[in-house]
Amino acid sequence: MRSQLLPAHEYRRVRWKNQLGWTREIHCEPAEDWDWRISIAEVDQDGPFSAFPGCDRELVLLAGEGMDLHFDDGETVELRPRHDSHRFAGERPLHATLPAGPTQDFNVIWKRDRVSVQVLHRPVVGAMVFFDEPAVTWLVHVLSGHVTIKDPLEPVSLGHGDSALLHHSGGVSRMIIDGGGEVLLVKVERLAQP
Repeated sequence: MRSQLLPAHEYRRVRWKNQLGWTREIHCEPAEDWDWRISIAEVDQDGPFSAFPGCDRELVLLAGEGMDLHFDDGETVELRPRHDSHRFAGERPLHATLPAGPTQDFNVIWKRDRVSVQVLHRPVVGAMVFFDEPAVTWLVHVLSGHVTIKDPLEPVSLGHGDSALLHHSGGVSRMIIDGGGEVLLVKVERLAQP
């Protein structure tokens, strides 16, 4: 495995697909016509979500007092502190309302026929071990505290808001994360193509 630091101050700020807000892009792969993208949405007003046909999405509330997702089929989902999350199909039309002001939301979008994704919220109270798998990439995002990725080539330190990728490289067979705090872990596994 190899690690790649993605510091918070280098996230690229881009307009939403529907032009109604902004997102800070943490990482997308590949860079053009991505199969998966991870970002932080800055939501400061009620409004519709952009449609992403053929994609699945997962939102995690990072900051703010909450967001309500109103789907056109009548379902309503409330996201509340701390770190409520919801997974849904990118085609589903929905309108979000902010009952108590602006929010920031961790946003994972992926093409369901290209990759599978798991989003995990975990405390860091000691060492966590990640094993190298050829089709798997991990993204680590620090919610609070400080963690160190013990990469034998070059250790990587992450603070609040920073992220890092753990890629398959055919080299180191495992990577250890240590420290204290809370992280979001995103496991992206490439699907075999017909």
